[in-house]
Order: sequence, then structure tokens, then C-alpha cells
Amino acid sequence: MHNAAFAALGLDWRYVACEVAPENLAAALEGARVMGFCGVNLTVPHKRLALDLMDELDASARAWGGVWTPVGQLRWVPGPVRLRGHNTDADAIVRALREDLLIEPRGARVLLLGTGGAGKAAALRLADEGVETLWLQNRTASKAVELAAEIADRFPAVDVRVGLPDTDVEILLNATSSGLKAEDPLPLDVASYPLARADGVYDMIYRPAETPLLRAAREAGCRTANGLGMLLYQGAAAFELWTGRPAPVEVMRSALVREVQGYPGESR
Repeated sequence: MHNAAFAALGLDWRYVACEVAPENLAAALEGARVMGFCGVNLTVPHKRLALDLMDELDASARAWGGVWTPVGQLRWVPGPVRLRGHNTDADAIVRALREDLLIEPRGARVLLLGTGGAGKAAALRLADEGVETLWLQNRTASKAVELAAEIADRFPAVDVRVGLPDTDVEILLNATSSGLKAEDPLPLDVASYPLARADGVYDMIYRPAETPLLRAAREAGCRTANGLGMLLYQGAAAFELWTGRPAPVEVMRSALVREVQGYPGESR
């Protein structure tokens, strides 16, 4: 999507994928800085690790607890070259829920599955958006309890709970990796909480386009959406940070759809 956007705006830029082991992240970021990269995207497991490697953090990274898009001051900018960390995923998930599920997060009851990096950012951003009640369900319960305590402290108006709801919800959001493979189990015990109790189900996974969770939710009569919209909007935000120009969102959307269709699993 980025290379399509660069081409559409006539920019002689290139977006490339680089595999970096966690222990080499600091060296990789320093290399990007020295070589004059305009910025990078980070995916798992680097999002949380990068927090301590930035020269400064944007308000988004401080608020939502992870760095998705480190942006370097370019070499032609006077003064020292620095890396500023931004979180572009948090706002993207709120926009995707509105546009792809047609459900307003503000005032909604939400069940969130998974409280890792992306799940934590989503939980904090949804709390800031003003959801009514937020249930946190995580394989390691202590992590959900810890996040619930943080939300209760920072957003006291939100009713945050750990475990499964005792009522219907407007949004069920999957932030786990379960569903990347066809043989993966559902990330939710549907005997304990039937999918039909959710108006809409959003899965952050975007490859495959329909995960087992989304298939089961569709069959249960729920509105469903995968993580393509979230990927698109965080990418558009990153593009604008790097270039200082408005992102050609529809060009990026078309490129994403062409690339993702027919490919096996991937998630944010």
C-alpha cells in the first residue's frame, strides 16, 4: 500500500520489509537513522520493545503504550537526527470499528479478547473514546487484571471488568493471534459466551480474510469485519507522518485488497 501511495504522488521513495530479531532492534533502528530513513513501521514483537529506544515519544505512544511508527527527523532538517515514536494503531481501530462494523464505540459495551500489545492499545483507546463497559478476556488472567487496574485509574468513568460478560455486547474484538491458521481454535469459548450475543465481531487478523471466528460470527447473524481497515488506517497515518502529505487512502486500500486476497494468515 505504501509503494502504491508513493507512486500515486510521484515520490521517488520505497517501502521495504526487513526481518529483525528482537535483540537486534536497537542496532537496526540506529542503522535506519544513520542511513537517513524517513521512518519505519514496527510489528510484533517490537512494538513494546521500542519504547525505551526512542529519543522522544509522541503523545500517542505515551498514552497507548507502544511504538508502531518511529519517525526520524530527516537528514536535511537542521539539528540532531532523532527518532520520535508514534502509535498509529490505536486511532485506526476506532475508525475501523465505525466504518467497517457501522457501530459507534462511544457508549458501547465491548468484549476484548487478548491484552497483548495491540490489545492493550485498543483497550486504552476504547476507554478514552468513552465505551460504557469493557470486558477483558485474556489467556493469562493476571495481565487482564493489570490492564483493568490501569484503565480504572486512568478512565474512571468506564466500567472495566475481567472475564466474560453477563449481558449482550455491541462489539466483540479479537486481538489474539488465534485464527491465523485454519486449524486454530476459536479465541472464545462459545459455550460460555455465544457469539450471537454480540452485534458485531471484529478480528484484527486480516489474512485469511475470514477467520474461523468471523465465519462462526457470520453464521450466528453478527456483523463481521477483519483487520484490513485497521491496517489501512494505521498505514495512512504513518504515511502522513513520514511524508507530511495527505495519504491517498483509496489508492492504498485498492493495493491492500489486491495483495491480501488469497494469501494465508497474518495479523497486526
